[in-house]
Amino acid sequence: MDSSALAGLYVLHLHLHGLFRSRDLELGRDPDTGGQTTYVLELARALAVRPEVERVEVVTRLIRDRRVSVDYAREEEPIGPGASIIRVPFGPPRYLRKELLWPHLDELADALAERLLAQARRPDWIHAHYADAGYVGALLQRRLGIPLVFTGHSLGREKRRRLLSAGLEAVQIDGQYAMAQRIDAEELALAHAALVVTSTPQEGEQQYARYGRFRPERARVIPPGVDSRQFFPPQAGEEERDVRELMEPFLRDPAKPPVLAICRADHRKNIPALVEVFGRSEHLRRHHNLVLVLGCRDDPRHLDRQQREVFQQVFELVDRFDLYGHIAYPKQHQRRQIPAIYRWAARLGGVFVNPALTEPFGLTLLEAAASGLPVVATDDGGPRDILGRCQNGLLVDVSDLDALQKAVEDALAELQRWRRWRDNGIEAVSRHFSWDAHAIRYLGEALTATRAADRQGTPLWFLESVAEHPSAGVPQQVPEPERPRVPQRLLVLDLDVSLASPDEGSLAELRRRLKADPALGIGVVSGREFAAARLRYGELHLPHPCVWITEAGTAIHYSGARAAWLDRHWQHHISRQWDRQGVEAAMEELVPRLRLQPPADQGPFKVSYALSEPDQGILPLVRQTLRHHGLMARPHLFQHWFLDVLPLAASKTEALRYVALRWQLPLASLLVEASQQGDGDLLRGLTLGVVPGDHDPSLDGLRGHRRVFFSRRPQAWGLLDGLDHHRFLRR
Repeated sequence: MDSSALAGLYVLHLHLHGLFRSRDLELGRDPDTGGQTTYVLELARALAVRPEVERVEVVTRLIRDRRVSVDYAREEEPIGPGASIIRVPFGPPRYLRKELLWPHLDELADALAERLLAQARRPDWIHAHYADAGYVGALLQRRLGIPLVFTGHSLGREKRRRLLSAGLEAVQIDGQYAMAQRIDAEELALAHAALVVTSTPQEGEQQYARYGRFRPERARVIPPGVDSRQFFPPQAGEEERDVRELMEPFLRDPAKPPVLAICRADHRKNIPALVEVFGRSEHLRRHHNLVLVLGCRDDPRHLDRQQREVFQQVFELVDRFDLYGHIAYPKQHQRRQIPAIYRWAARLGGVFVNPALTEPFGLTLLEAAASGLPVVATDDGGPRDILGRCQNGLLVDVSDLDALQKAVEDALAELQRWRRWRDNGIEAVSRHFSWDAHAIRYLGEALTATRAADRQGTPLWFLESVAEHPSAGVPQQVPEPERPRVPQRLLVLDLDVSLASPDEGSLAELRRRLKADPALGIGVVSGREFAAARLRYGELHLPHPCVWITEAGTAIHYSGARAAWLDRHWQHHISRQWDRQGVEAAMEELVPRLRLQPPADQGPFKVSYALSEPDQGILPLVRQTLRHHGLMARPHLFQHWFLDVLPLAASKTEALRYVALRWQLPLASLLVEASQQGDGDLLRGLTLGVVPGDHDPSLDGLRGHRRVFFSRRPQAWGLLDGLDHHRFLRR
């Protein structure tokens, strides 16, 4: 790669959950602060030192919470020259586990879109890590046209499969892990990603392949690296005094070769199985110690439920096998001590064990190998690839306790083989798993993929001089009859429900107050076709709208003093990979639960159905059907009886954000009214919202959202209450 020709790259990473800072990572503090955190930080550092890269930013969540360090409340933190952490507030200020972040991700997507649009320069690509960041990254790609790189790290479908096989019920899994939202977000990210980075071939061939929107040709295997400045073999004269002080309070004979495990206290990590294997092996108890580094803990009451359960299982097994004096599980350690723990175990002739039920990669295996410590690892995912290259230990079916016990005993049985494994691991990590090699390969693959990405869907505000760039693939701009008036504030009205049949008193008051504010613009959203929507709105005698979002968000019209005109760039944007005939053919599988509505209710980018009876289970079934057929389309259910299938990029919400970004109108200056089922997305994010008292119960999940006001009064009276609550009208 010619670095001189590529100088000046700007890469933006999204890593949203857990606790993230540039030093002293609190790995293992909870299930959200683990190997992904290390990977993102080390990748940012490795990229920043490359001559091709000018700027690396990692966007994460700003947290103000007395339970965590004030470091996480800093808006910006340097990682090193050319790299920094940007913390953006979204949702409540307190720390939340990742499953509780889903309702607040639209707020972050809105904030980042406005921030990036206001910058003099936008990133060359966005790299989203995990499903939550994948969701935000997909929205940014859709709205700003910035290419997306996606790494799932662990995937929802694989986790659900493992949990079901472990005996958990599907309802319990979805409730505890927000699994349905996670899988939908992963599908969305895969649909928008120019490049999918995996750590092993198995991830793409077996895990990502379960997703309908995964395209294997866009996946590349790029194994992560190990920081050789931290992880290296024991050195002559080195003393691991800190490590000995951690272990000696627990162990009668600290000099015995240890069986070491380092991970967070998570059911998936399967640590109780390792404790049981050690406890029932007379050979291991007599000749070795068991050392568990399971993150930091103070008061057990402050741990989450899963961590408490894992520790309780460990403590019960210690009692059951009377392992006191043979097992160490220190309460506190610092990140800087982890490399020394590996070297201490290697110096004593121990072994590292990863007994996880599923392991997408297994960065700790590389850390152990680089430190000269042989391994026993789960025969799954990343460990297969790592041990295939390193030849430094044994793979085992960790669900078979007899097999796991035999593998640990065998790994420690022969000194000559132990030394060969040690040397193999050190050499292989140096050759195949350095961060510099990872960064070079990553940059080459990302540049190739993002430069070849289809930019036809890039919205209008991103193409200020389309005629100068015909290669962008977007039709030349169609002259508009007149430039639309851009208001200072925009009130977005729900024509289909809230204004369907308002009483004359509320309508007259609304009419009077809207006409009294000349800086206010009116927007109308409707599932109707434009002509029908304009006819119905004209009967209300309200101020003339400046923008119409009709046909469920697939058509945008602007109104001037003389005429209204269609935004053809929006329709070009949403038309990418739209296959109306394919949708109709696929949906025939669901007849008679669905039937096509009359032609008058259809649109060029909208296939409309009526349900034979109200059925909340129809949405996931339609999504599954569309994905199975490889269709880039999305279903939208409203008023319990009607279902539209739209292009993947189309919705009322996305159309509204398109207009706001095109006009460079801050989303906080929009007030959106919504009352019907299916319109909840309009109220998420940075817009202000109002819900009248006669709303559909499905919107009640938005109660407590600080920007959404719920009125007790119905229809237009509720809208008037919302205008007062938000002080939206100029007096």
